[in-house]
Amino acid sequence: MIDRRTLLLMSMALLTDGASAASRRLSPSPQTIDYGPARLDIYAGVGENSLPVMFFIHGGAWRAGNRSNVDVKPGFLLDNGFCFVSIDYRMLPEADVATQASDVDQAYRYVRANIAGYGGDPNRIVVMGHSAGSHLAGLTGLRGGLPGVAALVLNDTRAYDLEALARSGGMTPAYARAFPDPAQWRALSPASHVGSRRHPPTFVAYSRATGRAAASRAFAERLQATGTEVTLFDGSAYSHMSINRNFGDEGDALTGAVMIFLKAALG
Repeated sequence: MIDRRTLLLMSMALLTDGASAASRRLSPSPQTIDYGPARLDIYAGVGENSLPVMFFIHGGAWRAGNRSNVDVKPGFLLDNGFCFVSIDYRMLPEADVATQASDVDQAYRYVRANIAGYGGDPNRIVVMGHSAGSHLAGLTGLRGGLPGVAALVLNDTRAYDLEALARSGGMTPAYARAFPDPAQWRALSPASHVGSRRHPPTFVAYSRATGRAAASRAFAERLQATGTEVTLFDGSAYSHMSINRNFGDEGDALTGAVMIFLKAALG
């Protein structure tokens, strides 16, 4: 497990070069695409080729948020040699979580088929999600809905194992609204799709929010047992919101840890 204090100096070194001069960047303008059920934004530089791609799934308890909730991620990642994609997906109550996962699958397929035209490498797509988006990233990535995905970055959810969540008393109103049918809990749990095969390298981060550490550790251990490369980040210094909002800020420890992980995962 990566300790936040150990990474602080490394992350500061990574983020204080010319590409990271400002602690809060202005977001570049995206190109907006209708991929079918919803829209996605592609942030790309001019004249670039074969860049790794960060594909971002926003949070919001499966019923709120949108693709513009990206803070400084686009500017930071473009400055550090990535394309950045942020997607919308249909929200509760219009669409249930299973439908949302299908939306993610469809958005990913669109990006993989078309990102080369924006300078991205379709064979180096990293899928990152926060909160509900972290659950959807884990669910789609582990059940095989993201073919060829290079790595997963899962940032702060308790919804890895819904049956275990219910047994522990963690099925709060937000989770109960998103997952009303216990018969679907197993199919909608990322942990249920781990199985025995190796999965793409996975970064699991947790904040100090209730239950996040225990759920994240249990999930990481389950993945590690398959031989999957897993990095578990202790983000207990962060709130549930700041662990997402601060990504890309100068000196941010989580950002530094993710970039170290991606350097190893992407080669």
